Amino acid sequence: MNLSRRAMIRVSWALPATLSMPAIGRAQGGTEITVHYAQPYIYQGSYDAILAEFAKREPGIRVKTVTTPNYEEGAQLLLRQAATNQLPDLSYQGFNRLRVFAERGVAQDLTPMLKAEGDPSKMGYGPNQLALGHFGGMQAGLAYAASNPICYYNADLVRRAGGDPDNFPKDWDGVLALSAKIKALGDGHEGMWFTWTGDDWMFSALLFGHGGRMLNADESDVGFAGAEGLGALKLVERMVKEGGMPNLTAAAARQAFAAGKVGMIFQTTALVRGTVSGVGRNFELRTTGMPVIDAGKGRLPTGGAAGMLTAKDPLRREAAYKFLRFSTSPEGQAMMVTNTGYLPCNQIAIDDPQYLAAFYDENPLFVPSVKQIPISIPWYAFPGTNSVRVTQTMVDNLARIVEGRATAEQVQPEMAAEVRRLLPRKS
Repeated sequence: MNLSRRAMIRVSWALPATLSMPAIGRAQGGTEITVHYAQPYIYQGSYDAILAEFAKREPGIRVKTVTTPNYEEGAQLLLRQAATNQLPDLSYQGFNRLRVFAERGVAQDLTPMLKAEGDPSKMGYGPNQLALGHFGGMQAGLAYAASNPICYYNADLVRRAGGDPDNFPKDWDGVLALSAKIKALGDGHEGMWFTWTGDDWMFSALLFGHGGRMLNADESDVGFAGAEGLGALKLVERMVKEGGMPNLTAAAARQAFAAGKVGMIFQTTALVRGTVSGVGRNFELRTTGMPVIDAGKGRLPTGGAAGMLTAKDPLRREAAYKFLRFSTSPEGQAMMVTNTGYLPCNQIAIDDPQYLAAFYDENPLFVPSVKQIPISIPWYAFPGTNSVRVTQTMVDNLARIVEGRATAEQVQPEMAAEVRRLLPRKS
């Protein structure tokens, strides 16, 4: 999808005089709550907009925010705070981290509060949206933002390399061949960069794209020790050897892409807004879907975050729930989408044209992720207390391939063995 060189138009949404909120008593005047969220470099604009509108609607509730650089540090922070009884009242955690908080009894079940309001689907929380935050037999969170991986590309470099921006490759063979041609332009140009750092999300995109899975059906063993897992790892290796992918940090890769030195970058759709701002008028920016290997079985992971209620004080719990409900309402979701690049998690915001229809018409860069919703599945959440260590183990092993220290064939059995040791033991 292409972006005209004029500034992107922000959507105008109709905000009713009052939002339908829980049928519970108002929080007392002067109630203060602490809300945690991760990745402020992506999310801050959306939370700032929501906070400003929420303050108008609920002047008796003061909201203090705490941020962490990423989801992993956010999960670790709350695990430490849970041990010292210093938890915030509401935390927006990555989908793949809700499970550990549900299993440890940190997250509160939102089901009773939702049922007290009536039918959740009439508030925009359909089965698919609720499933993103349902772990441990409970509604551990309400989805705030969802994403899937897409490709951002520099249409000017694609043309210079002999490619057609209007007919971007739809398979990885074509992507890697184009990457090599862009790199061959010289002058410090790189063909591509694939987000392999930080967590296991983008690796799972390759694994799911092969029709694979992280663990087997009963979660007793790894699910990437077979052909699908090897295929995913070999694709990373091919990115380096055939596509010429450099070993860059995420920050360095994004800066180089914005400067016009990298032809294409594969990353979350959540970064559309930030990428548009970074690129400016440097080149013609376009986005497209991410190739999947198996057209029939291939899937993509759903990233993003859900609001998890942790407040123990009744008044703060009520106030925190009000904020959670507003942030995930159609109005809150319209603000979230237009300030990030994430997909909405409220069905009313998706279906009702007053919220986002005009926005998608006027901002085509956001559309590829919407088209990928039918093949998107939940971000896998590893069981047990070592879930964060499992993720880091996988990132560390991917680094061996990207840095040229090991082949995919060498990494696969070793990564599988390391992850096995960190899984809960089945009785």
